[in-house]
Amino acid sequence: MTRRMGTVVLMCGLPGAGKTTYAMELVRRGYARISIDEVVWQRLGQRDAGLVLEEAEFDRLKEEVRREQRQELVELMLAGRDVVVDYSFWSRAARDDYKALVERHGCRWELVHLTADRTTLERRLRARSAMAGANCVTVDEQLFLRYLTGFEVPEGEGEQVVEQPSA
Repeated sequence: MTRRMGTVVLMCGLPGAGKTTYAMELVRRGYARISIDEVVWQRLGQRDAGLVLEEAEFDRLKEEVRREQRQELVELMLAGRDVVVDYSFWSRAARDDYKALVERHGCRWELVHLTADRTTLERRLRARSAMAGANCVTVDEQLFLRYLTGFEVPEGEGEQVVEQPSA
């Protein structure tokens, strides 16, 4: 009897590009979903909007959750599940790391890069900031600019580009 090898979809894109919306569609099709933002939000006690953590504390918590979810991903792959990893995958190094992990476990990866123009991203982020919940993390102008300048666009990495409609 052979073990079914699953597919792992790695979401990639700037905040507001539609990664979680896309990932939730895969969940409806039977994929398991892994999301750092949701677990961090749960561990913070689902506090009100406006919660500000020190950057180092927030980074420490995100890294702790990432390590745990990496193990969860391995367990899901070993069980033959299809998985969507709802992260931003900002750097090529992070994408390459996860692709190698997936391949080491005999699974297939897909890299989905969601794109949108800056006006659309900003409009979506403003709307999202007015909501509450794990997937409504506030991204202010300064942080958005840092994301724009630090994001390593996947090129020639086997990515599927999904362009979002303009605002």
